[in-house]
Amino acid sequence: MNDLRRGCCALVLMALTLVTPMSQADGPILDVAWPFDVGPLDSQGYGANQMMAQAMVYEPLVRFHDGKIEPWLATNWDISDDGRTYVFTLRDGVRFSDGAPFDARAVKANVDAVLQCRDRHDWLALVNKIERVEVRDARTVALVLKTPYYPTLMELSLIRPLRFASSGVLQTESEHGDAGARTGQDACRLSRPIGTGPWVFSKREPGRVDHFTRNPTYWGTAPAYAGVDIHIINDPNTRAVALETGKVDLVQGTRGLVSSDSFQRFTQDPRFNARASKPLATRTFVINASHGPTGDVRVRRAIEHAIDTDAMRTSLLFDTEPKAGALFSSDVPYADVALTPYAFDPNKARTLLDNAGWARGKDGLRSKAGTPLTLDAYFVGDDPLQKALSQVMQANLADIGIQVRLHGEEETALMQRERNGGFDLVYSDTWGAPYEPHAYLSSMRVPAHADYQAQKGLADKAELDRAIVRVLTLQDETERRALYHDILTRLHEAAIYVPITHVTSRSVSRPDVDNVQFGDTLEDVPFARMRPARDE
Repeated sequence: MNDLRRGCCALVLMALTLVTPMSQADGPILDVAWPFDVGPLDSQGYGANQMMAQAMVYEPLVRFHDGKIEPWLATNWDISDDGRTYVFTLRDGVRFSDGAPFDARAVKANVDAVLQCRDRHDWLALVNKIERVEVRDARTVALVLKTPYYPTLMELSLIRPLRFASSGVLQTESEHGDAGARTGQDACRLSRPIGTGPWVFSKREPGRVDHFTRNPTYWGTAPAYAGVDIHIINDPNTRAVALETGKVDLVQGTRGLVSSDSFQRFTQDPRFNARASKPLATRTFVINASHGPTGDVRVRRAIEHAIDTDAMRTSLLFDTEPKAGALFSSDVPYADVALTPYAFDPNKARTLLDNAGWARGKDGLRSKAGTPLTLDAYFVGDDPLQKALSQVMQANLADIGIQVRLHGEEETALMQRERNGGFDLVYSDTWGAPYEPHAYLSSMRVPAHADYQAQKGLADKAELDRAIVRVLTLQDETERRALYHDILTRLHEAAIYVPITHVTSRSVSRPDVDNVQFGDTLEDVPFARMRPARDE
């Protein structure tokens, strides 16, 4: 798959460098900073594809906004009485940026392309639920499911993989002589990034800047900026300097894009506009219950009680994020469950370890039957916040006699480690709206995810997975709520997740950028709503 991704990137880059970006004369450019290049911009792609940029180019049938589903490329929809058929009426007059019409055939081509690479997208339950797509007429398309699935509209709103690219850039085997399946080197990718969104990807300066220009044929309200230049700046301190010197106008996002100390400083500087979003997801450490000492729930609960998340929130996050006491915020649908948080209590943690047979030696470290209580914890190596949080966790656990070895790894290497379960602890964020709780829980059944690997040692893992499958198909609201209560309680009592804080997006902008807003999800930055400030 890595070879396939590299090949994909190379082809896309060759195509994109032939396009000239819009000049400054066509209007002002919004300069922003991001840690990585935007990747190949495949509407169905993962890995190197940056979701922030995918959302700029590709659009969904329906969108998630202000906590609810709204029409977007589909103006309305009907759901059959049995919950299996969704019939969408498509917006009239929409075209892809290459001029091709957005119609029912384009919808079917994109969904069929996803289904032909179903194993790549099996983390998303909807992909496995779709039986077929029917073209009723040019502006009417039906999605037929194998069974009822209540989160269908929520998952159609996600940034990937069920957004829409021009049919002409979908790579299929029919282009090479075999109709139908997408396999081999042309499988599961696009030849060029062509969507219906407000922005067109126009040029890449490798390692420096990715250029986007305003889509001149956009069906909606045209962006006020002529383009967006995404400057690739890996280091958070360098991003802060770029803001201060005027190299960039805006830094906005999660995952330490604006460091906590820089954000606090910017909030006190009248030259900048700095603010945080509402809680969007949860920072956690995931504890592996599948092997070694952490296979014992008493050890996992000791870890829960030993980690001082309040200190993390105060000293590392400067009280910019609210404390988390469970895997999901109580604002998440069906997550308003009365769960007792694991309070910071080192003495209770020590007692749990004593009762589990881990005796403390003269050096302060614990062992049992000659085996030291040593754990390996992993995080993204170039993320300073993840490193700092992990260091506090390491010190907390040393205080109760657990030795923790920290490992900072490159993100793709860490993803591979999560897939094979090669960790005792790993830093992980949840996904936020509109993935929570249904899509995040559904992904726990997929072996390629850290959650599955961490949970597979639980005695009731099979039963837990069956409950997740059932809750996603329940039509009765009361039954659904009761089953969610049971699932979330089981996970909490199993002590798999150490919730730290609820993630917020941070935004710092210069005063010449107006109408700066947050998106409704972790990864969406609504550049199209922003505009140059008017001189008073």
